[in-house]
Amino acid sequence: MIFFPAIDLKDGQCVRLLQGDMDRATVFGDDPAGQARAFAEAGCEWLHVVDLNGAFAARPVNGAAVDAILAAVHIPLQLGGGIRDLETITGWLEKGIRRVILGTAALRDRELVKTACRRFPERIAVGIDARDGMVAVEGWAETSETTVHDLAARFEDAGVAAIIYTDIGRDGVMAGPDIEATMALAEAVSIPIIASGGVSSTADLVALKDAGGTLLEGVISGRALYEGKIDAAAAVALLGRADGQGEGSC
Repeated sequence: MIFFPAIDLKDGQCVRLLQGDMDRATVFGDDPAGQARAFAEAGCEWLHVVDLNGAFAARPVNGAAVDAILAAVHIPLQLGGGIRDLETITGWLEKGIRRVILGTAALRDRELVKTACRRFPERIAVGIDARDGMVAVEGWAETSETTVHDLAARFEDAGVAAIIYTDIGRDGVMAGPDIEATMALAEAVSIPIIASGGVSSTADLVALKDAGGTLLEGVISGRALYEGKIDAAAAVALLGRADGQGEGSC
């Protein structure tokens, strides 16, 4: 299972939001590239990066910070936020982003996801952010009438590399992940699931590893890392794949 440390970008800084609210952002640093290096030096083999401003603006905003991260580390990055068309997808992948995450676009433009998956195999992920079981979009500002499971089912045969599932109500509040909902989704679809939202302790990582088995590709954590509740190196060691093989294995 892969441990993904999160770098959320707002106005060029590393921040964490409380339940996705841009007005409740805690700044943890003004050097995203330096933070990326620290995670890489701790042994992390993937990074999860989100352009928060971009998610609201529907276009990339923190491009300079992402470019700096790409220049600073040589481990794979998955990037989401404001990616709504094939041109933007292509641009990021050509710059060196390993995997692009489509969130709002996944709900509103199914054909874009399918086209991108055909053109860039194994490099397109879908971000499904849930509020009370319903999909939220536009930087979590809007809640749709589509259920998490309905949206995931749309992409069963599309070639999506992974689904990043986030429980908004638990994100940034250090309340622990919704393991039941995460595993229900993992069991409902054949697409690998990455758990996100509320992961706040080593105990949470152990619980997800024990519950996830081969169904979960990985786990994302942000605030707990910045507040010292989870040690990145220890998390990598804990979640290391049993076979020790494969790109991104820990």
